[in-house]
Amino acid sequence: MKIYTKTGDNGTTSLFGGTRVSKHHIRIESYGTIDELNSHLGLIRDQEMDSQYKEMLVHIQNKLFTVGAILATDPEKAILKNGKERLSIPKISSEDIEYLEQEMDRMNEALPPMTHFVLPGGHQTVSFCHIARCVCRRAERLTAALNDLKPIEPNTLVYLNRLSDYLFVLARKLSYDLQANEIKWIPEKKES
Repeated sequence: MKIYTKTGDNGTTSLFGGTRVSKHHIRIESYGTIDELNSHLGLIRDQEMDSQYKEMLVHIQNKLFTVGAILATDPEKAILKNGKERLSIPKISSEDIEYLEQEMDRMNEALPPMTHFVLPGGHQTVSFCHIARCVCRRAERLTAALNDLKPIEPNTLVYLNRLSDYLFVLARKLSYDLQANEIKWIPEKKES
């Protein structure tokens, strides 16, 4: 199988279902940003850390492929006229969301209470988590914009929202594990 097909040379690409759209279509931007996020998670996974975090990241990366498949599917071509699904695409379940929440709760138990916003940084691995969190928020914004145009599976948006929270907690937990300095953001006071 060749990687290049030459079918996108005119600035269009195919969605699952065969519909062709421009490469700057909001749907393409949405799942392209999911792909970017997935690559950042791979970078985080390549860092020195406890294997439980690496396993969780692999789990999340697999779920992001599901999210990408959902976003890359033309909703009008996904269902046949008889109501059956034409394309067998998995869904993001409420259990997937709850799993992220449970992992956040578990990590939070070991962390000191958060009293301020924190500045990203302190260790390279922590910084990678913050970058991934920001990319996840962008993916969520793009997916929300797509949802305004053509509704998508509701759990997809919820999952992205929860995942950005997870990445923030992971950054804090890795700061704690690595004994990195977590710098609080304290707004400067205006001089009178």
